[in-house]
Amino acid sequence: MKKFLFAVCCMVMIISIAACAGKKVEKSAPELAEEGSGYFEKGDYVKAMASYNRLKDWYPYSPYAREAQLRVADSHYYLEEYEEAIFGYQQYEQLYPNDPEIPYVIYQVGLCHYERLRSVDRTQVPARNALETFERLRSRFPASEYAEKVTPMIEKCLENMAGHEFYVGRFYFRAGHYRAAMNRFQKVIHHYPDHLEIQKEASDYLKLAENRLVEQDETPDGPEVGRPLERPFGADAFTSPSPDPAPEPVPPSPLP
Repeated sequence: MKKFLFAVCCMVMIISIAACAGKKVEKSAPELAEEGSGYFEKGDYVKAMASYNRLKDWYPYSPYAREAQLRVADSHYYLEEYEEAIFGYQQYEQLYPNDPEIPYVIYQVGLCHYERLRSVDRTQVPARNALETFERLRSRFPASEYAEKVTPMIEKCLENMAGHEFYVGRFYFRAGHYRAAMNRFQKVIHHYPDHLEIQKEASDYLKLAENRLVEQDETPDGPEVGRPLERPFGADAFTSPSPDPAPEPVPPSPLP
């Protein structure tokens, strides 16, 4: 009996020792933060996210969790995973609305949209989203260093959007849809007053479209001709999507 009990005790001890030896020791929040930072600085963003995500999962109330949330979003950005990055940044802003990093967060959201700008013959949704975000940044944090950086990017967004309206207008003009073309050229003239070169082209095409309607015995007196659009130039001009899709690319050419 004693031998049996001794054997049982030995077996229990062996199992306990084996269990302890096989158990993975969890790293502390500072250790995971340091590990993630090391990977991040080396540009290994996949491993950085793995460390930061473990930190957030294991220690959600740790002061290091805030940094982890931001660095995960940054990692997605550098990996060009822009939708995931936007989601991460938006989560950070919701969780820490008064954090000093919020100007940077809004700036990064704008960059995620800006990095996806398309040519003028394609959809300008990224340009509108980037513009809205950059304008929000300048409105909320006008003295921020990031607010100073967005000026050339805002100009690029406006340039793309003006170019898109002109492109679609010229497509309609060539297809003989002169009223639809005039509406687009009017948008260029009234919504993008600082883009003089494309305004001149839009004005020239607008006159040509009016003449074509006259030649067809139609009076160009629709709501889009001879007076400003109902919607004034301003933020709304950037947020309303175009009512019709962009046509197929047409090679540029001089006025007919």
